[in-house]
Amino acid sequence: MFTKEQLVEMGLTDEQADKVIEGYGQMIPKSRLDTKIQEVNDLKGQLADRDTQLEALKKVDVKALQTTITDLQTANETAKAEYEAQLKQRDFDHALDGALRDAKARNIKGVRANLDLDAIKLDGDKLLGLDEQLTALKASDDYLFVKDGLRGQTPPNPDGGGKPAITKEQFAAMNIVEKTELYNTNYELYKSLTE
Repeated sequence: MFTKEQLVEMGLTDEQADKVIEGYGQMIPKSRLDTKIQEVNDLKGQLADRDTQLEALKKVDVKALQTTITDLQTANETAKAEYEAQLKQRDFDHALDGALRDAKARNIKGVRANLDLDAIKLDGDKLLGLDEQLTALKASDDYLFVKDGLRGQTPPNPDGGGKPAITKEQFAAMNIVEKTELYNTNYELYKSLTE
């Protein structure tokens, strides 16, 4: 902004300088004017975009869109049912494996192969139809299960305590089957020998 003196020095009369100074309060800086022009242009562009979008929506086939929605709903219901079936199968497998471990199966996969899994149902946390099959399988193929109590090469405890005595050297010389049997039948002794 110029002062009145500067305007007079530039060749304006006092009266003209006064009018120019009075008009300064009504003037808008160019940068502000440029900003407003840019906003107006942006709004015009947005209106044109909206018009294009409205025209595109007018061309949408409502029946095809409804069919797509119905197909997606069906696909979602199918995916949900498959997921629930997988969860039920996982729960069944977990419960069955736990029950076979409790029944002292030597090889869970081997015992499972001899069971009629379709005849076993999971009801809450109980497996219906498993006990009968395990009883029959233990009678026909008892080698699939670990026998109760120690047997084999475990010598009795010399102090007469009733527990078998095995030294760490004897334990180290045992094969994997003997170690597994010891683990399944006398975990405390097994644990003391592995420490």
